Amino acid sequence: MRPMTAEPTPKADLRATHGAYTARAGQFSMVTLALLTYLMIDGHGDPNTSAAYRDALQTIYPVAYGLKFLSKRELGRDYGVMPLEALWWADDMTHFTSARDKSTWHWTMLNLVPEWITDEHVDVVRDRVEAKGGAPALPLLRRAVLDEGLSVQTLHIGPYDAEAPTLERLHDEVIPAAGLRMTGHHHEIYLSDARRTALQRLRTILRQPVEPVPPTPK
Repeated sequence: MRPMTAEPTPKADLRATHGAYTARAGQFSMVTLALLTYLMIDGHGDPNTSAAYRDALQTIYPVAYGLKFLSKRELGRDYGVMPLEALWWADDMTHFTSARDKSTWHWTMLNLVPEWITDEHVDVVRDRVEAKGGAPALPLLRRAVLDEGLSVQTLHIGPYDAEAPTLERLHDEVIPAAGLRMTGHHHEIYLSDARRTALQRLRTILRQPVEPVPPTPK
């Protein structure tokens, strides 16, 4: 008689579950997003030179993978770790486009986690990651819900520094022409691993939450 083996744990596909993780270059599409739960770390400054940004990267991935393994082994619910995301904003939004100045940028690093991951799970994994060392932004990490709702998004292919023309078109043409105005923060989803992908082939979803422009009082 052959020994019985445990059935493999089914892996949830968060991209398929939540949608809006696909976009096409040159096309701007409207999406309506549900409430989504993320790991978050806030910071400020140029992502190319900021120590805070480097520390956040070194922290969010170990926690994200720690939560995946906790979920699979202890909760019996497996899922694929989602790509890195970030919210970006500045006091002057032209610093993303015509007057691009990364030193003035504020950001929140994001990683999507399933709704069944709780604060208690995050605390358990935080302690495990802290015991191993090398995750300097752990005190800043939190689990929180993001409510973006109606948004416009497109796919940018190429270097991050070449996004400005697409963002200008999104901000100054596409959104106003649809009778909308920007709300919330500029959102980027990094579909490519920048460490292993040529600059010209990087794929990034650019997303902007919006709302209808209120009618002008008569």
